[in-house]
Amino acid sequence: MGIQDLQALLESTSLEGGAVSVDLLKIARNVTQRQQPHNSGRKIRPIGNKLKLIVDAEDCLDRLYGGYFSDWACGGQWNRMVQFLSLLTQAVERGNIELAVVFNGTIESSRMSEWVAQQANVRQRVGMVLKHVNTKATPPPKVWWTAPICLKTALRMALRHLGITVMCTMDDHHQEVIAYCREYGFHGLLADDAEYAAFNPPRYFSSENIKLTYKGSLETKEYMVAELSKHLQLTQEQMCVLASLLGNFLLPENELQDVYKKIQTVFINKDTKMQGESAVRLIAMYVRTLPSPSNMDALVTEVFGSNKDKRCPIFKQSVLYYLNGTAHGFLKYSSPKGKNALSMLSRNSTRPVISANNYKGKKATVQNNNNVNSIKTEAELDTAGFASETTEQEQESLQNYRLATVNQVLSSDIISPETDSSAKSSPHVNFVLDESSPTSDSRLHNGHASAGSSSNSSSTSGTGNSNNNTATTGSLPSPRSNTISGNVINPTVSTDVLRTSSLRHQKGLMCPWILHVLSTREIRLPCVMEDEGNREFPPIHEIYLPLRQRIYAVLFNLHHYRYVQTKGKKNFIIPDCMPTPEIVITEWVYSRSNPYQTPEQVKAVPLSWAVPTLQRLWFGPSVDDKRRRMRALLSCLNSDTPLILNMSYVPQHMLVMACVLRYIMSQDKPILRRNELDVFICQAFNPDLMNTQYLQELTLNVVTSRGVQLAAVFMNGVEMALLANDACGAPLPWLLCCPWLYFDGKLFHHTLTRSIHAKSLLDLCENHIERVVKVERMRKAILEGLDAKFAKIPLQVNAFRMPPSNCLPPVPLPSSRGPSNMRHRPLQSRGAQLQIAGVVVGSWGANYGYQQQNLRQPPQMVSGVPFRGGLNPQNRGLPAPGNNFMPPQQQYNHRNNGSNPNRQRKQGPPTFNVNKKNNPNKKKSNKQKQNAGGANKGRNNNALPFTTKTDIGK
Repeated sequence: MGIQDLQALLESTSLEGGAVSVDLLKIARNVTQRQQPHNSGRKIRPIGNKLKLIVDAEDCLDRLYGGYFSDWACGGQWNRMVQFLSLLTQAVERGNIELAVVFNGTIESSRMSEWVAQQANVRQRVGMVLKHVNTKATPPPKVWWTAPICLKTALRMALRHLGITVMCTMDDHHQEVIAYCREYGFHGLLADDAEYAAFNPPRYFSSENIKLTYKGSLETKEYMVAELSKHLQLTQEQMCVLASLLGNFLLPENELQDVYKKIQTVFINKDTKMQGESAVRLIAMYVRTLPSPSNMDALVTEVFGSNKDKRCPIFKQSVLYYLNGTAHGFLKYSSPKGKNALSMLSRNSTRPVISANNYKGKKATVQNNNNVNSIKTEAELDTAGFASETTEQEQESLQNYRLATVNQVLSSDIISPETDSSAKSSPHVNFVLDESSPTSDSRLHNGHASAGSSSNSSSTSGTGNSNNNTATTGSLPSPRSNTISGNVINPTVSTDVLRTSSLRHQKGLMCPWILHVLSTREIRLPCVMEDEGNREFPPIHEIYLPLRQRIYAVLFNLHHYRYVQTKGKKNFIIPDCMPTPEIVITEWVYSRSNPYQTPEQVKAVPLSWAVPTLQRLWFGPSVDDKRRRMRALLSCLNSDTPLILNMSYVPQHMLVMACVLRYIMSQDKPILRRNELDVFICQAFNPDLMNTQYLQELTLNVVTSRGVQLAAVFMNGVEMALLANDACGAPLPWLLCCPWLYFDGKLFHHTLTRSIHAKSLLDLCENHIERVVKVERMRKAILEGLDAKFAKIPLQVNAFRMPPSNCLPPVPLPSSRGPSNMRHRPLQSRGAQLQIAGVVVGSWGANYGYQQQNLRQPPQMVSGVPFRGGLNPQNRGLPAPGNNFMPPQQQYNHRNNGSNPNRQRKQGPPTFNVNKKNNPNKKKSNKQKQNAGGANKGRNNNALPFTTKTDIGK
C-alpha cells in the first residue's frame, strides 16, 4: 500500500469517468484566449491560443523513445528515436500545441529509499532480460522494458535540436513541475504519478498512454481528479490528508501500521487486510471524520492520539507538502515570505539568481559582494554561457551536423575562430586549502589561475576571500561518511561557476551530475545493463572510475590546490610536513557487497599537466584557452594524441566515439576482441546508419549477451565523455556529440553477427574499399601509442562446466570396457574356458582392453610379463605414459584401412565341432579346408597385437 494506490484507483474501471480517452489535437483546436485560466499570482499571462502542456519526462521515457522497440536492449536505436520525436514535433506544431519537457535533475536525500527501490526493480528486469538473451538469443519482450543507457542525455539533445523547451528541476521535482505549470499558465500536465493527482493540476493527462497515430491524431487519456474527489466525498484539502495517510517518501506506510489497525477496528473487521483500492476507500472514510487541515494541531492529535508523538512534525510536513502544490497553496508557497522554489525555472524574471542551492534542506550561504555589477540578473545570464559557445561556432557546428547526416566528410576545424569576447573579463577567485593553510596569489602562467591584482595572503576559517571581481561560497557540507585519511579539504567554488552551472542545469544544457558534484560533492550512479554473475570484463562503472576521478579534479581545481601548496612550501609559508591536499567525492554505486547501503569515497586524481582553473576553462576567450579545453577533454579520456584530432583519420562528429573506444582499449584488462573494435567502427561508417527505414525493416536473427553488454559499455562511455565535455567547458560542440551520428544498437548487433562469418575486413564492409580505408585509418588513430591487447575468445562452457564436444578431440572417458562399437559382451580379464557337460565348447584369452597396433613399440613389463601396446592393462581405457595416444575411433579406422567403423566385424568359425559327431577318422573335404583356412587367416589378421601368457588361456 502507498500513495500509488491513489493513481491506481484513478485509472481503474471501478471509478466511472475517472479516465477518459481524448485527442489532444482536438482539445487544442478548442482552446481560445477566453478559455485560458486566469490567475492574478502568475508572473506571465497566457498569450495566444495555443494549448500549453508540461511533460514530466520521468514518467514517459519509453514513449519519448518511440515505444517498445524490439531492440531497446541492444544499446539504443537513436536515429529511429530522433525520427519519432521529429514526427511528434511536427504534429504538435500543426495542432497548435506547445510542449515543455521537464527532466528530474534533483538529488533529493529524502527520496533516497525510493531511488534505491527503483534501482532494485531495474536490476531485476536487467537480470531477466539477460537470462532471456542467453537462453533464446532473441530480443526480450516489452514487459521488461528498461531505459537504454544515455537515454535521458540523448533525449535532452534531440529535443533541444528540434526546438522543444527542455528543463531540469533542481530541488524538488514534483513541486517545481506543478509550480511551473501554475505560474506560467499551462493548461495541463502529462504524467503518471499519484502525487500530481493530490496536487490537482488544471488538467491531468496520461503520459503512459500517449500515442501518435498514423491518421495524425495525438491520443491519450485524461484523468478526472474531480471525479475521484466526488467518488471519495473529499475536499481538496482532505485529499492532501488522504495522500499523507497512504504513505509517501516523508512518512512511509510501514510507520503508519498502528493507524491502519485503528481504521480496521473502526470500520471493518480487524482481520481483513487493507490493500489496493479498498484501502484507499477505507482511509477516505476515516479522513472524513477528521478535523480540517486548517487546524493542524487538532488533526495530528486525532490521528496519533497525542501531539507529542515523534511522527507529528513529519505528518504536518507531509500534509503541507501536498497543500503547497494545490491551486490555493501555490500562491502561499510561491510568495516571497514562503519557500521559493520557482527561481530555478524562471526564464524571463529579472530577479537575482542564487545558484548555491543546498539539497540537504539548509539555507545556502553566499557571500555578499560590494560590486553591484558582479550580481547578474537572469536575463543577462541568458547570453552568458561558455566562452566556447559563440554564434559563429553554433552556425559552424550546425553546418557540420548537416554534412554528417548526409554522410559527407567534415572539413572544418575543431577550434572555432576567435571571436570578440571583450565583455567577458577573466574572472579571478582565491581558493582555500583548508582552515589552517593560507592562500597565495599568482598570475596566470602556464595554465595556473592568479589574481589580476596582488593581495596579501591571509588565513581563513572555512570561507573564501572576496574581491572586486568574484565571491566564493562557504564550505560545502562534507560527505556523509569519510573513511579516507589524509589532508582532505573542503573546496570552495566560485559564484560565477555555480551561477552558470545552475542556469545551464535548469535549461537542460549540461549534465545534471556536474551541479550535483559542485553543490554536494555527491553523485548517484544507476544500475546498467550488465551481468553481475558471469562477467567477461569488470563492472561498467568500475571501468570509468578513473575517468570520473579526473573529472572531479578538473571541477574542483585540484591541480591548482597542489600548485599553491608546492609554491607555499618553497616560500616557507606552508610547512613541509603538510600532506598533499585531497578532494573526496561521494559515489553511490551498486555492488553485491554494497547494494546502495553505504556510499563509496572516491579521491579526485589530477591530470598530468598544468590544467587551468575551472573559471579559465569555462570563460577563457583566448585561443590558448580553447586549446587547453580540448586538451583537458582528451586527457580525461586517455586520447591526447596527434591523430585523434586529424580530421582525415577521425571525422569531427565521430570524435566522441573514437575517444571512448581508445579509453576502453587503454584498460589494463582487455575488454574488446579484435573483430569487435572493427565492428564499432564499421557500423559508424555504414551509410545505412542514417537510414531509419532500413533499420526498421532489419531483423536480428541472433542477439548475444556479450553484444548487449558491449553496447552498454560503449554507451556508458559516451555518457561519461559528454560529462567530461561539459566539465571542460564544451570544447566539442554539443550538436556533434549526439550518439545517433555514430552508433545504432540494432546495426551494431547486425554487424557483430556478420563479423563472425566474415573472411576479411573487406567482406565486413560489404566489398566497399573506401569504407575499409576509413576503418583502418580510424583504427590506427585509436590504437596510436597503445600496447593494444585484445580479449581472447574463451572456451564455451555447458551446464556441467565441461567444454562442448566440438572443442575437444574425441578422447573417451576412462572405462573398464572397450569402445562400444568393438564390444559385444563383457569378458573376464584373465581368459577362461566354457564347458557344457564336460565338453569344452569355448575358450578365450586374456582381455586387457583394445590395443593400438604398433609393432615397433618396445614391450613394456607388466607384472613380469612383456606387454606391447598403447594402453595400460591395469587402467584400461587410459593411455600408458609416454605413448602417442590415438582415440579408439581412429584406431579402428586405421586398422580397417578406412573401412566403415560402424560395421560389426564378422565372427570366424568356432574352433570346435558343433552339433556333429566327433569322428576323427572322417576325411575332410577340400572345401572345408579352404573355409577353415580362410577363417584362420581372417582371425590372424584381426589378432591382438601382443602376446602374453595367463594361467588358463594359451
